[in-house]
Amino acid sequence: MPISGSIASRRRGAVVIASAVFCSTVLVAADPAPAEAPFPSAPVPRLDWKPCPEGPEFDCAIAEVPLDHRDPGRRTIELAVVRHRATGPGRRAGTLFFNPGGPGGPGTVQMPQNYASFPREVRERFDIVSWDPRGVGNSTAVNCFATETEAAAWNESKPVGLPVGEQQRRDWIAAFDDLGRRCERRDPELLRHVSTADTAQDLDQLRQAVGDPQLTYLGISYGTFLGATYANLFPGKVRAMVLDSNIDPQAWTNHASDAEPRLTPFLGLGSDLGAAATLDQFLTLCGSAPASGCAFSAGGAQATRDRFDELMQRLRQHPVGDWTYGRTVGDVVSALYEVHPGWTDLAERLRDLWQGRVPKPAAPAPAPPVPVPYTGEEQAGAILCSDSPTPRDPGVYHALEEAAALRAGDAGRFWTWAAEPCATWPVVAANRYRGPWNEPTAHPVLVVGTTYDPATPYTGAQAMAEDLASARLLTNHGYGHTALLNPSECVSRYETRYFLDGTLPPVGATCEPDARPFPAPRPRGGIATGGGGTARTTS
Repeated sequence: MPISGSIASRRRGAVVIASAVFCSTVLVAADPAPAEAPFPSAPVPRLDWKPCPEGPEFDCAIAEVPLDHRDPGRRTIELAVVRHRATGPGRRAGTLFFNPGGPGGPGTVQMPQNYASFPREVRERFDIVSWDPRGVGNSTAVNCFATETEAAAWNESKPVGLPVGEQQRRDWIAAFDDLGRRCERRDPELLRHVSTADTAQDLDQLRQAVGDPQLTYLGISYGTFLGATYANLFPGKVRAMVLDSNIDPQAWTNHASDAEPRLTPFLGLGSDLGAAATLDQFLTLCGSAPASGCAFSAGGAQATRDRFDELMQRLRQHPVGDWTYGRTVGDVVSALYEVHPGWTDLAERLRDLWQGRVPKPAAPAPAPPVPVPYTGEEQAGAILCSDSPTPRDPGVYHALEEAAALRAGDAGRFWTWAAEPCATWPVVAANRYRGPWNEPTAHPVLVVGTTYDPATPYTGAQAMAEDLASARLLTNHGYGHTALLNPSECVSRYETRYFLDGTLPPVGATCEPDARPFPAPRPRGGIATGGGGTARTTS
């Protein structure tokens, strides 16, 4: 799940799930179509690969696909596609398709930025291909503003991160109500055809375009829901599929119910609880380290938690420059996604705010090999609205926020308002898949879950492994959002073996991250080590 403003930011190419994206309650799904042949066949797109304009080590192409796969003879749209060729001469095993999450993550930007994170042998043996999903980035995109100035003015009309107080709540609700009406005026037909089911159809078209008889796929965050959708629409086409940091598909689709949900999808997933647990780990480990190891440390775990709570209370009344409480909470949640260097950088920003200083701007992400696309909040929102029901009355969100805050603190407030904009989203998806999730696939799926994940909690991986017809759960005893961006050599070895020859980890297999957050200095002397006066000093 690089989204700014009221959607969580993305640093150094880290992929995050959309934060203040929209959801819908009134979407009515068509009856699930038969697996393997859900729509009339469309011509396979032709990929005319050329070196990317700003990064020739990558290849770029445009795929033309139907806007509506149920009626492929009508309007077509374009998908921007990027590829890095397999680096091992003569050893190519096929194509690995990658979705970076979001929803709304532009793959033409994020796959190149994160290419080095893929396991070495996977890069050697597979062409790695990603794309901007329909509605996003350099593909035929949802863009609800005529000019950049107009988009900037709209963005300035609402609070950053989450609203605080009655006036800000009114401003937030009015701004997103206005955005929905703007989008409906600009291209209502496109808005009705950006669901995950539509994108799964595109993915199968791209699979055919590269000539692979079955799909090899890595999806992270929201990309796990796309993978699960594909696996159940095209179960016979699954060669190998890794789903990393999982969305519970039942919770995401309100268990296929047409009734209006009581909770937002993020609260239903437990994103608030996952973020609260991860934040507690951040503060505990930070407090257990000296200030030289964690800049926000108060010399102990509880003292550091107390310092954080006091800072949040202070910011509600007295922002530091433009660092309001809402902006800071949004920054905290998104910064928890990537442990190194994200947690260290977050600690430094919190220290600056504690001392009354405006934090330094974050380092920019590496330049992508493609023109940087427009990725406004409406792109993530249009996709999420197509899949995930949310309460339709904006007036209930303050009460939902207070209830979430009781169970998850500041993170509960953030994840409540993350979904509110969809309460007034005006467009109904034409095609949505919401189950069943247990179609037998040609090969089993590998599900990876991290125990302290601030967006897609470990329970989502457990649910995904249980919902799919044949899946193996690999538990990563670590921190952050996705094992791809929080490296574990153990996870990489299991994934590589699975991608190459289909070998699954043993039942109950677990992994550890390569590096822990805020590593404590190694013990020096007998008292610290418990080894008496003969203990040796280490470094």
